[in-house]
Order: sequence, then structure tokens, then C-alpha cells
Amino acid sequence: MSLRVALWSSPRTVSTALMRSFAERSDTVCVDEPFYAHYLRHSGRQHPMREEVLAEGDPDLASLDAPVVFEKHMAHHLVGGRTLAEMGDFFAARVQALLIRNPREMLPSMLRDLKRIEPSDLGYDTQVQILRYCDNAIVIDSRDLLENPEGILSAFCERLGIPFEQSMLSWEAGRHSSFGVWAPFWYRNVEASTGFLPWAPKEEPFPTELNELLSWALPLYEELCSARLVA
Repeated sequence: MSLRVALWSSPRTVSTALMRSFAERSDTVCVDEPFYAHYLRHSGRQHPMREEVLAEGDPDLASLDAPVVFEKHMAHHLVGGRTLAEMGDFFAARVQALLIRNPREMLPSMLRDLKRIEPSDLGYDTQVQILRYCDNAIVIDSRDLLENPEGILSAFCERLGIPFEQSMLSWEAGRHSSFGVWAPFWYRNVEASTGFLPWAPKEEPFPTELNELLSWALPLYEELCSARLVA
């Protein structure tokens, strides 16, 4: 029976790099944002490569077969009116992990690619709901991961009940077979990488037009951060 891991990420949290890390394991198959097409259909958002994503459709998660199945999800893709309780079977079949990032860093990064940002684009509220609903959800702060990849990955694997593999720390540059069809637009940085890049502070001033979003997001991030994994 497979160990299924559902990683629920906020945007700009090195989630693709974390998936790429798990793809280097000897026992793992990865699936990239399986609810993306569902999200675009229900939200109507006009994302880059929207038509290609919709044409790709919804993957059959049940067909994935490996000792470890790693699902990279975006938390804000959980749309369509179903509550977490109504998705109880889905959550019960998976270990839940939450990948977070300080909104002071994440919001300016998002603004570079999306002209309009709304709370529903961020996923913090959904992540908090998952944290409160699911016992033993594993919270990872992306800064902690970048500052100490081996330590955080080792602690993550220990919580999952699987051995850490040294291969998770590096990979070949280029597009991996697990990447979604949207990779050409969104994944340029991770495709150029060969491992986790060191965390670096942001030097630019925080955009004042994002202050209202920051006020909304920060208390949610702080609740998530209080439960985060430590190495």
C-alpha cells in the first residue's frame, strides 16, 4: 500500500523544488498540481497557459502506484463548494503537509507575475482550515527549508515514516517528467537549478498597495508558523 503525501502550498514557496527533491527518491512518484484544471474551471481565472492546463484535464490519482506518492497541490486550488469534511475520505487516505512562506516575502513576488492579487489566490485560509481539521498535519516554512535543506528534509521524512535519502538534496537541471504542462511559464527558476538555493532577504521596500492583503494574511501565517516543523 502506498504512502500518499498531499503537500498543500501557498504560492512562491519553493513547492516545485520540494517536489523535484522528492522525485529524486528511489521509491517515489510525483504528481504536479492535480487540481489546477479544476481550479481554473471553477474560478474563471485567466492564468498564463490556461487553455493548455484545461486541455490536460484532471489526472487519475488512484492510478499512481509507488511506495510513496507525492502530490504537490496549491491550497487555493481547493474550490468548488466542497468542505473539508465532505472530502474526508480524500484526506484520510493521505498525510497532509503544508508549505508556507512569510507574506512579506511572498506577496511582492506574486505581484511580478499577476497584475491582480486577491486573498483567494494565497491559500493561507485553506491551509489554516487543513491544519485545524487534520490531526498531525506537517507544516514546513520555506525559509527553514532553504536555510537547512538536509535538516528539514530529514525531519520531514522522519514524520512521514520513510528514510531520508541524500539524493533529495540535488538534481539535474532541466524539465522533469513530473512537471505540469504549465512549466514553461512558471518553472524557469527550478528548471535552471540543481538544488535548493540559499535563502536571501529581500532588499526591496514592501509595496504599499499590498498592505491590506498583508494585514489579512499575516495572522494566518503566524498561526501556521507556530506549528512548523523544526530540524
